[in-house]
Amino acid sequence: MEETVTPLIDFETYEANAVNIGTQQRSSDMMRFIQEVRDDGLYLIDLAKTDERIRIVTKFINQFEPEQVVVTSARQYGQRPARMFAQAIGAKSSVGRFIPGTFTNPKLPSFYEPRMLIVTDPAADQQAVREAVGSGVPIVAICDANNNLRNVDIALPANNKGRRSLALLYWLLSREVLKQRGQTTDDAWAEANNIDDWESTF
Repeated sequence: MEETVTPLIDFETYEANAVNIGTQQRSSDMMRFIQEVRDDGLYLIDLAKTDERIRIVTKFINQFEPEQVVVTSARQYGQRPARMFAQAIGAKSSVGRFIPGTFTNPKLPSFYEPRMLIVTDPAADQQAVREAVGSGVPIVAICDANNNLRNVDIALPANNKGRRSLALLYWLLSREVLKQRGQTTDDAWAEANNIDDWESTF
């Protein structure tokens, strides 16, 4: 008999924040994460797989010291939640334009050598991805229906373009990372962190 896993948050909350709303294009890499195609041509992401991947990503993040983890977001709607995620778990953030050489040129003031990289969108954050690959740094990426998974070690299938979706994803990842460290609970996290505060204000 197959064991039923309780989702980290209910699927209605994922849906209310448009986490499952993909794009009208689908890459072959992302086919296994798609649940269905809507009548308007939008591909819907399988939320059970999103939920499962958040658990996997959480465990992976906690294999590293917090300061060894870098999160990037060139996407406007991902910048605020990525910064708040980094602040919550003790990681480093690089949002907005990624300066070439950040991971490879020790002469740059922004130079940093991460042990793990999280990107909001592997296409928009391709410079960071390129440099991480060249340095042998593993990459976790939030991947929408149209993303290719080349150079991505762990894909987190979700809407990586929506304001509410990115806020919820980084809010939830932060909670789960800290829970696994024994530093918070669901109730304590929800009381201290209003998810609306994680949304981009742009």
